[in-house]
Amino acid sequence: MTKQPGRVPAAESHEPAADEASPSSRPLPAPGAAVLALLALGWLAAMLWSTREAITSAAAGVTAISLSAFALPGVISAALVCGAAVALAGGNLLARRYGDWATLRFAGAIGGGMLVGLAAALAINLTYFDTSTTNVIAGTTAAAAIIGGAVAAARTAPAVGAVVTAALGTLAFVVAFSQARDPLFDLFGAGDSQQSVVDAAKWVSRTESLVAGLLAGLLAFGYLTWAHRRMARRDPAAPALRWPAYLLAGAGPGLLLLLAEVIIRVGGRSLLDLASALSEADAVAQTSLGTSRVDNGIWVLFVGALTTLVAFGRTLGPAHTDDEPADNPDAVADQVDPEDDEPDPAEAFEPDAARADPAR
Repeated sequence: MTKQPGRVPAAESHEPAADEASPSSRPLPAPGAAVLALLALGWLAAMLWSTREAITSAAAGVTAISLSAFALPGVISAALVCGAAVALAGGNLLARRYGDWATLRFAGAIGGGMLVGLAAALAINLTYFDTSTTNVIAGTTAAAAIIGGAVAAARTAPAVGAVVTAALGTLAFVVAFSQARDPLFDLFGAGDSQQSVVDAAKWVSRTESLVAGLLAGLLAFGYLTWAHRRMARRDPAAPALRWPAYLLAGAGPGLLLLLAEVIIRVGGRSLLDLASALSEADAVAQTSLGTSRVDNGIWVLFVGALTTLVAFGRTLGPAHTDDEPADNPDAVADQVDPEDDEPDPAEAFEPDAARADPAR
């Protein structure tokens, strides 16, 4: 049987089957996901413990309500990041065992977030006072952990790992920065007048947000760079992450902070209303804190994204090397052809006078 030209028999074809995914098309895992999950669990446990200590140390129920409202943002942010970290670690295990299956990966991510949310809610109900505010904190924390698990179901797992890393670093920085607030108030001119205190508080908040955004962008870029180098050593055919992944990783911590604020205002609305109804000063404080959290999330979002993109841009090489010819046609036309320097054979046999005659 003769072979038709342009056709390759099925037995001689070297192309992979349609159902076999090439290594370069498989989703990349997030390195260090198990370590991130342990760190996030420890951070959530620390936030729950500190909130419990603050509430149980309150003398009356009114003070407990106010302290619960103040502590709610930290618990929700920790639960959101913890749900994403645990779901990311579970997604790595499922992908290693069962391959790339979007439905299974999404179900595993939601399951990981639910485990974190149920464990946190159970710990709150068992260790906190049995009040209506306790149930609000437990329910909102569980919802935040489940939403964080859904975020980790994204296909670009290294970008999610970078977001979790940068978010953990940002949350830890915010807690550490609280120790430097008093010296910064004095530095920015806080005096005896109310206006000077308000102006100094704005500058302190902007400084905190700016430094947190820079830290988030650098952590996200560092994690993605480390993930790319690790994957390149294991699989040279693994595709490199492009700039949208770096942009998402840098903006991710700010997006998580804004998402946490939405969860707080929806799930914890009843607790915030109770705290605002205590007094006019509490109402002003809750409004001011909510505005400050939104501004902080926006600053971290844009500064983190810009920092990551600038760091990624500095790693890019030039578009053309010096050995490549110039793209300008005029420069090519000005180059001297080496063949023009060779003498014409016909002119070699002409007399000198004939060649000098201008009439010819």
